[in-house]
Amino acid sequence: MSGPVVVGVDGSPSNLAVVEFAAREAERLGVDLELTQAVGWPSGAGRFGIPSWEVDGTGAHVSTNGVLAEAESRARSAAPRVRISRGVLVGEPGTVLERESSAASLTVVGSNGARGGSLAGHLSACVSGPLLVVRGRPNPMGPVLLVVHGASTLRGAAQFAFAEASARGAELVSVHLRNISAPRPYGRPAPADTEGREDAVLAEALSELRTRYPDVTLRCRRLRGRSRRALVEASGHSQLLVVGVRDRFRFARLPLDPVCQTALHEADCPVVLVRC
Repeated sequence: MSGPVVVGVDGSPSNLAVVEFAAREAERLGVDLELTQAVGWPSGAGRFGIPSWEVDGTGAHVSTNGVLAEAESRARSAAPRVRISRGVLVGEPGTVLERESSAASLTVVGSNGARGGSLAGHLSACVSGPLLVVRGRPNPMGPVLLVVHGASTLRGAAQFAFAEASARGAELVSVHLRNISAPRPYGRPAPADTEGREDAVLAEALSELRTRYPDVTLRCRRLRGRSRRALVEASGHSQLLVVGVRDRFRFARLPLDPVCQTALHEADCPVVLVRC
């Protein structure tokens, strides 16, 4: 990873916690932090066409410079060694962050979107690289949770999860889902031999990564039956949940599969969606 960690800045109190989280993540990854604020085009645009303020939810004018300065101060307090850049871009937050994500190692947002919409939900369908959604009440002493739910999403998600566990000095718990109790909006049930193929791919991928990351302790678990509830409960004991997303969903703008939807909307710790 060489691109920056990109975090959306909206000036809200809850967003400052997201900025701090993103700063610590940039420090762990050894990359820069990019603070990005998206603003609409105000009627009083500045001399050079770049607005220096935006209207908040109360109708008051908010200085973009002040918002970014506060965010930068919080980021420096959380991760003093991280190099920080900041910028104001004109456009809707989802569109701006989607564009910025193309060169990012990681894009970070909160679980509730700015200006009343679900920014995380929008980006989950279109962001280019890994998307980290800060949510829940993470256990700082808990493991990194890797959700295995298909061979096509395994390798990319597993590689990200091992790297995170190593950087955090955390245990890695691999949770293999067989059946998640959520509606399937498309597609048909997988063939009976899918489980065997997944097991083979899982064993191969984890073996390679255990060799690459000898400092990471790995535990494997299987969840059957009402695995949706079990997955949410497991997230409550974890500091991060990592799950792979099929990249074809991004190009077709299809909704996330049930496993990813459960993680994004119900997990009790931060969630990383990794494009595979």
